[in-house]
Amino acid sequence: MDNTEKPIKESKASQQDKNERSSKGKWSLDLGNPAHRQARSGSYSPGTGAVSDTHPSQTQKRHLEGVLNKYTNLLQGWQNRYFVLDPELGQLQYFINELSKNQKPRGSLPLISSSVSPSDEFPYMFTVYAANGDFFKLRACDAREQQMWMTQLQLCARRHSDGSAKVMFQAEGQQKNLVNSIESLPSRGPLSSLDQDLLLLKATSAATLSCLGECLSILQHNVCQAAQHITHSHMQGSNADNISNWSRPKTASEDHVKNGELTRNNTSTIHQPHSPLHRNKQQLKDTENSSSESVDSSEEITDTEDNEEEDLGVLDDQRSIILHLLSQLKLGMDLTRVVLPTFILEKRSLLEMYANFMAHPDVFLAITSGATPEERMIRFVEYYLTAFHEGRKGAVAKKPYNPILGESFHCTWDVQRDKVRPLRTTSSSPAPAAAHSTQITSSEGLGSYRLRFVAEQVSHHPPVSGFYCECKEQQICVNTHVWTKSKFMGMSIGVSMVGEGILHLLEHDEEYVFTLPSAYARSILTVPWVELGGKVSICCAKSGYSAAVTFHTKPFYGGKVHRVTAEVKHNPSGTIVCKAQGEWNGTLEFTYSSGETKVIDTSKLPVIKKKIRPLEKQSQYESRWLWKHVTAALKAGDIDAATEHKHQLEEKQRREGKQRTASSTTWKPKYFIKEGDGWVYHNPLWKTK
Repeated sequence: MDNTEKPIKESKASQQDKNERSSKGKWSLDLGNPAHRQARSGSYSPGTGAVSDTHPSQTQKRHLEGVLNKYTNLLQGWQNRYFVLDPELGQLQYFINELSKNQKPRGSLPLISSSVSPSDEFPYMFTVYAANGDFFKLRACDAREQQMWMTQLQLCARRHSDGSAKVMFQAEGQQKNLVNSIESLPSRGPLSSLDQDLLLLKATSAATLSCLGECLSILQHNVCQAAQHITHSHMQGSNADNISNWSRPKTASEDHVKNGELTRNNTSTIHQPHSPLHRNKQQLKDTENSSSESVDSSEEITDTEDNEEEDLGVLDDQRSIILHLLSQLKLGMDLTRVVLPTFILEKRSLLEMYANFMAHPDVFLAITSGATPEERMIRFVEYYLTAFHEGRKGAVAKKPYNPILGESFHCTWDVQRDKVRPLRTTSSSPAPAAAHSTQITSSEGLGSYRLRFVAEQVSHHPPVSGFYCECKEQQICVNTHVWTKSKFMGMSIGVSMVGEGILHLLEHDEEYVFTLPSAYARSILTVPWVELGGKVSICCAKSGYSAAVTFHTKPFYGGKVHRVTAEVKHNPSGTIVCKAQGEWNGTLEFTYSSGETKVIDTSKLPVIKKKIRPLEKQSQYESRWLWKHVTAALKAGDIDAATEHKHQLEEKQRREGKQRTASSTTWKPKYFIKEGDGWVYHNPLWKTK
């Protein structure tokens, strides 16, 4: 137990303390040679001011041991412990006393990338911060002893950090030699530069080296931040960091960061309540005049495309192409302008994928009929968590077409009125629930609600999509803008969906602001699969309800895939009114404040088919028409033809871009208007309210 020795007083160490420590263990400064450790050829005695060192040239490899005061915990306070600095292992270990130092250490700190700093909390105190987040609070008996320990710890940390950097430098040189050797081979023959095994070695060595270098950089950077954070926490008090983010007010100048990306700036007018009502009227008029093309919904028919993608691994000839591509990429590289191979594409545009998030329109339309603000927020969260399964088409890791500038997608859903009901019914408000039940019963046979959807690629660099969906009968609409940012992560690809959406419930004068998770394509060399990850938020400023949703990525070892958890909170009272957990493409379990629970299997929810105009009636910039040749070639398995048609579309986009630059013409989207950092539909439902 740590209380076997009597703690010293938390005041300046007295001479008696010094003498007591001297009697408990002799300080030694042994050199790096193990033989020197046994001989203890260099020694230092507290209070004498003398240090003997028979090998001055080896000052960075000194073995140091002796008694220090260590802060154990709030209950036991400061305790005398016997510390050993091992320069070869690069560790600071401690034991109960000198007699137990041949046993297993009571604790240890790795010194690589660590930092050591003095503290003015107590005399002769200093703190050692390890890169892994652990730290030791220590006290010496006097200033000389404090300086001796700090100096030797810093030298040891620097030596091991420099050694790691040297190893990394040598490894980088060897990897470059490997790449040069492979690339110098002939392109044909029994051993060629395109040999699959050599390409795999080339790609994996580059990815591994990049990962190691990034890890070393993170360790060196984070240790300083950890030290600052711990110091700040001590100064502010232990309760400062326990204040819930739910109750902390957001200032007007505060930015939100999700998944490492800036998702919105609150100085933009789009984020203020009802700001779309105050848009520039002249800009709106100009855009409406440019949007003369209308879509006749009477021409729409039920979509017969299932868009299902077969589960397949990467074929041998395709693996060679991927390996060659990976060998040219660097960790963290932005893939926005990188041309990816055509065989990884799925047969739909990204704009159509956004439309497929609305595959459960009956659940979406039921949000606005919630009897209370709490009920409406919970219904929105239920819809949100069940929308990704159909939108992502399960776990097949294929990439939708990158929309070209000006591309659009239109569709509608006809939803029978008696089918519009929530995924659950609460019993906390009997009167409203009964009224809602009567409404559903009386609506049978009264036709359908119509939900209309339009999406447009409003920017090419950066690639930003806007989409808008509305139902006039239910007075509900949603407006979203998304900027997709792809980056290379070694053996996977990450896609951040930067932006936000706003759901408007006009009957209740409520706006729900929400963000989107990131997506990751894993195992891109074998059997690719997709997972979602990151924290997203949903909040309604008027009602004070918000939700925090976390999409959990699979741990490296063990753990489940596709996990998601969520909490719905009433911010003014701090009450959690709903919790959810499960898989976003499987079974979800909801627990409500009333004690009720509900299990929803997303794979068994009925899918309502969207309606879309036949191909021959679509304009040249609508997604299905625009990509029809690429889609047909992919269906036929003709990758070369698909690649050629895709190349022609991309070249056409480049030519048009150059022409606009030459004529100083600014691109104007057809259906969306730029507002602040976001994009808003040019004729939204709230404008005609």
